[in-house]
Amino acid sequence: MKNIIRINKASFYAYHGVFQSEQNVGGKFEADIVIHTDFSLASEKDQLKNTIDYEKVYQVLYETAIAKKYYLIEALAGKITDELFRKFEMVEKLEVRIRKNNPPIGGVVESVEVEVIKERNEFLKEWK
Repeated sequence: MKNIIRINKASFYAYHGVFQSEQNVGGKFEADIVIHTDFSLASEKDQLKNTIDYEKVYQVLYETAIAKKYYLIEALAGKITDELFRKFEMVEKLEVRIRKNNPPIGGVVESVEVEVIKERNEFLKEWK
């Protein structure tokens, strides 16, 4: 059985951006994470140990997002994806979206967003 766990609009304040002003002042970012896994045993047994603890997923997201300044949200999304694969063996596939609100792009834009979609076998090939 294939199942999905979603974390939607996780918000954090961080200091990512190409411009020095972005790295000094910071801004609000949001993330959506889609986790493809098999939690059929958790459905049956009703025990957290049989699924992915999404509080711990959020902790990985948050700690990765604030641990280092990134110039690009593309790099941040890639790092979060890899960290989640490292920490959670039950993850089969990930979709990680990062949104930067009010980006300084010379126009009125609510946000910009990047998405990384990666399967575990791709992750394993990269880290051999």
